[in-house]
Amino acid sequence: MNLILLGPPGAGKGTQAKKLTDERGLVQLSTGDMLRAEVASGSALGIEAKKVMDAGQLVSDAVVIGMIDKRTEQPDCAKGFVLDGFPRTEPQAEALDAMLAKKGKKIDAVIEIAVDEAALIERISGRFTCAKCGTGYHDKFARPKKDGICDKCGSTEFVRRADDNAETVKARLVAYRKQTAPILPYYKAKGLLHSVDGMADMSEVAGQIDRVLAGVKV
Repeated sequence: MNLILLGPPGAGKGTQAKKLTDERGLVQLSTGDMLRAEVASGSALGIEAKKVMDAGQLVSDAVVIGMIDKRTEQPDCAKGFVLDGFPRTEPQAEALDAMLAKKGKKIDAVIEIAVDEAALIERISGRFTCAKCGTGYHDKFARPKKDGICDKCGSTEFVRRADDNAETVKARLVAYRKQTAPILPYYKAKGLLHSVDGMADMSEVAGQIDRVLAGVKV
């Protein structure tokens, strides 16, 4: 089963992709990870990509599709894959479909993790973690039992990611709406698009995805 997860930053795509890989034996394909691996390997694709990156330019769709093509030939992709963060545009979606068709494969389902943007901003901008053990907290939804003291290790030092602030999150949501959301109609027209409530509890989101996949014909 080959899947695509769509949704804005902070919607929980990474969490759900990991669950799908753990429980269904699918491979999570991150174009960023693949790009770094190709460059490190010194392959022809990696050399081409490095030249582009060193020039401060974006790697072409053709190079990214080539990496996905190569990666999906690996034995661990036999049961299928989950694409997280790609495609972002309709031309990329079309190129992905064409590449898979040549291999006798296809995308079986596209799952949009839909969110309420105002609630998502609150959810992300309130996150912080223990600097010592990494336990996660939230200003509103998951405060330490004793203010200023980590429940797990007792540390009094906490950190916030630089990009976990309201303005940055808003900018990322705007970018998502402009760049990626327009491909939703493309997959809807193909009958592949399914939407789940990303504001629900993580386990409930996973349950919604399971119910969607139960009805997908591979």
